[in-house]
Amino acid sequence: MSSKISVRQICFIMLIYTAVSKFILYPTQLSAESGRDLLFSALINFAIQGAIVWAVSFLCSRTDKTFFALIEGTLGNIVARIVYGLFALFFIVCTIIPLFEQKLYVHAIFYDTIPSLLIFLPIFFFTVYAASKGFENIGRCADICLPLFLLSMLLILVMSLHEVQWDNFLPVFKQPSKVFQSSLASAYRFAEPAFLLMFMGHFKYKKGDAAKITLSYIGGALFVMLVLAAFYGIYGDLAQSRQFAISKISLFFPAIDMLGRIDLLALYVLEIVMLFALVLNIQLAVHCIECCTGYKNRAVLSVALNAAFLVFIIVFDNNFNAINTIWSKWMWIVFLVFANAVPLSGWLMRRKND
Repeated sequence: MSSKISVRQICFIMLIYTAVSKFILYPTQLSAESGRDLLFSALINFAIQGAIVWAVSFLCSRTDKTFFALIEGTLGNIVARIVYGLFALFFIVCTIIPLFEQKLYVHAIFYDTIPSLLIFLPIFFFTVYAASKGFENIGRCADICLPLFLLSMLLILVMSLHEVQWDNFLPVFKQPSKVFQSSLASAYRFAEPAFLLMFMGHFKYKKGDAAKITLSYIGGALFVMLVLAAFYGIYGDLAQSRQFAISKISLFFPAIDMLGRIDLLALYVLEIVMLFALVLNIQLAVHCIECCTGYKNRAVLSVALNAAFLVFIIVFDNNFNAINTIWSKWMWIVFLVFANAVPLSGWLMRRKND
């Protein structure tokens, strides 16, 4: 039972984690690269990923096998282990940028008077514990996160959208080449089809579940689009110089002058959800290492993997800009393979039991 997750919980993950993983620096990146056309850049990525999410979801209606079993039944056990080893590396790559973003975000928004590294290190106690758990725990965390996400986002958007100046988006689509370049450069932020691929075979599919999962992903995309619209609509050309978008869009709410930073309450709640979204990458990396090696002690694997992340954070503490540049320029290739091509390749594999 530790490897089971429900369709309801997968829908929550597609809705919630899709959104919160793109709230910190993604809007600033799009603002700098595509300006007032940032909504089009995001829409391209969401449309492509949404189609692949549907394809993987629908694939689950055609087989009850896990993706590991699909590969094993088609290409053999050794190939399956190699593929899952590569996916472990992929989810490690998926973790690096969000980990740095969280370190910078938590320090800047909540604890700006204390050294950022000192504040962030206790996070690893949480990630070590969470990453040692299986799919059942992932699903329960999604259940917990849904009301927290909806409540905090409702408050933030209510405090933000009335300040949007829609003429900041005009003229529309003036430089289409930048729109596509920005979509490609930010492709490393879209790994949701790979998440779904790992859940494959670990839930009981019922008629209509592909539509539910896909619509949940679209719902997450809509939340991101609303935040992008609020961010650029409020700041315009200045948006590219404003970091941590989700914390900036509610600053001009009139009641803040009288009541103080009431938006921080919503941001604190939302931060809980962001941490669960971050740790999902580590949980799936541990799962892939477990499948690749056959070593079943998830606690040991979690400690080892998080220790590696800790060392990486300490060593490259002041090199986030360089790392982000590398990811923007080259990681679209990795994500094109593991979040696009490989999920679709499941349709080419032997789906029926012999």
